[in-house]
Amino acid sequence: MTGAVLGPDGLLRCGWGESADDYRLYHDTEWGRPVHGDAALFERISLEAFQSGLSWITILRRREGFRAAFAGFDIAAVAAYGPADTERLLQDTGIIRNRAKIEATVANARAALDLDGGLDELVWRFAADPARPAPRTLAEVPAVTPESTALAKELKKRGFRFVGPTTAYALMQACGLVDDHLADCHARGAAAGQRPT
Repeated sequence: MTGAVLGPDGLLRCGWGESADDYRLYHDTEWGRPVHGDAALFERISLEAFQSGLSWITILRRREGFRAAFAGFDIAAVAAYGPADTERLLQDTGIIRNRAKIEATVANARAALDLDGGLDELVWRFAADPARPAPRTLAEVPAVTPESTALAKELKKRGFRFVGPTTAYALMQACGLVDDHLADCHARGAAAGQRPT
């Protein structure tokens, strides 16, 4: 499944978007659409960090558990978490119980609080050129770009953890900083409300 795949509903999708119901919903309604707001971007950064080394569907299926565990990804609330919260979260079966990733999420909240212009302003400075050609196959979708490398470097400079270039690119894809829906995918250009000509 390297090109767009025809779903049972008659719509062409990126192949991964047809592999499970959870993926289909995420692909059709969220992935690649612009995400703004510090809390929303903090959630996405956190989820991408937790995904590292795991399948994305594992994270999607525990998303509500993550939201409950991390105070709805309220940055100030998570920044105030201490050692007792880390220990509590290590017992929480609704999330991925990884100490390094939990501690990184708390550290990232603290780093986000220290940003002068906010997380939204910082992240969106690295949006890809919207005129970039649409990929026709999944093989044409990169794992890392100069923009994701620069974003990762800037986030790390600001004290963020678990934000390497590959994770940064996955964040960019998920949050609409780049549109990596395949050229024939029905969701291509959906964030702008129209399909490209």
